[in-house]
Parts: sequence; C-alpha cells; structure tokens
Amino acid sequence: MKLLIIEDELSLNQSMIDFLSASGYLCESVSTYGAAMEKLELHDYDCIILDIMLPDGSGLQLLEHLKQNRKTDGVIIISAKGALEDKIHGLQSGADDYLTKPFHLSELSVRISAIIRRKSFHGQQTIRLGNMEIDTEGKIVVINGQQLELTQKEYQLLLFLTVNKNRILSKNAIAQHLWGDDMDLAANYDFIYTHIKNLRKKMLAAGGEDQIRSIYGEGYKMQVS
Repeated sequence: MKLLIIEDELSLNQSMIDFLSASGYLCESVSTYGAAMEKLELHDYDCIILDIMLPDGSGLQLLEHLKQNRKTDGVIIISAKGALEDKIHGLQSGADDYLTKPFHLSELSVRISAIIRRKSFHGQQTIRLGNMEIDTEGKIVVINGQQLELTQKEYQLLLFLTVNKNRILSKNAIAQHLWGDDMDLAANYDFIYTHIKNLRKKMLAAGGEDQIRSIYGEGYKMQVS
C-alpha cells in the first residue's frame, strides 16, 4: 500500500516515514503545497496524510483538487487545529478522518489501515480468493492452511494484483506501486518479473491456483473466474 505524507514539520514528517515504512507501507513525502500538487497530479495513493497548514498553500485546497478530479485516495487530515469547526470543514471537504496534533503514530497507523480496508477491501480484514486468504491487518497470506513466507514486496504485489483482480496492470503501474519515488531502480522491469516468478512459485508450492497471468506486451493480472 502506497502513502503520501504532506507535512512541513520535517521531524514529524520523518517520524511518520520511519514508523509507517516499518509497518510495511511504501511512503512518499513532501513538505510544500506545490510539491504535493505535483504528486497528486501524477500519482494515485491508497491513503494521504495531509497537514492543513502548509507554507505555500492550504491543505483544504488540495482536498478540493482531489474532489474535482474525482480521485478516490483516502485522506487523513492532521492539524494542530483542534476546533470542531475545523474538523467539520475538513471532513466536509472530502477527508476520511481527522487527527489533532500531537498524536501517537500507532493511532495514525490504525486509522490508515481502517481507511484502506474500507475503500479497497469493502471493510473486510480478510480477503478470500479461492483457497487463499489474505489477512490485511496481520499481512499474512494462507493457502490450504499453510502460511506463505513472503517478502514485503511479494506481499504488496500479491495484494495489488488481488485488489485489481481481472484487470491488467501495466509494468509501469506495478513499478510505481512497489517502488514509488525509487521506481527508476526498476526501470528495466526485471525486478517485477523476479517478484512475479517467486510469488507464483510460493503460491503453487502451497497448492494455490495459478491465477497470475502474464499479458504479453501489457503487464500482469490476477485472473479470477
């Protein structure tokens, strides 16, 4: 799952990156309105952590931009403003949740998980696909009662394919989802092929169905009948 952190307080920004990255999220971050707008125009995110007060603009304007462009990224507002009217304004502008500074990073992580679960998994913690179960909270994949030993990238790839089942995902889209700002490291897409091969091998070894399809010249998809 890919997050965008928009926060101009650099120490808090870095603390969120460190904590959420350790929790298995791919984090990109910016500290200005201009940089945030550029990110939002180019990419989609599973959840955006948004500070209202930015040095060169308002986070509420970024929310309005998302709404106008019908983007479905989840949004959590974080702000030192704790007044009820500020929370109502933020939520009415399209945010999914609101946290008042200071807050515990563990609480932020729980709220991010809840938003992603609601938006991507219809509120379910467990995704079932044939004889495979994915526990999105514990990040555990089980096939025929056997837990798969997946790397973080393999898990994120499997989840991305599953959420977008029966849709062809281009190699570029997969690279952006798995590597974000570092996608240039996977510019030749060899890393994607390796992750797909290893993931398929582990799934088949556990008795899973061979549902990952390579679509020549286009990308990959999780084919489900």
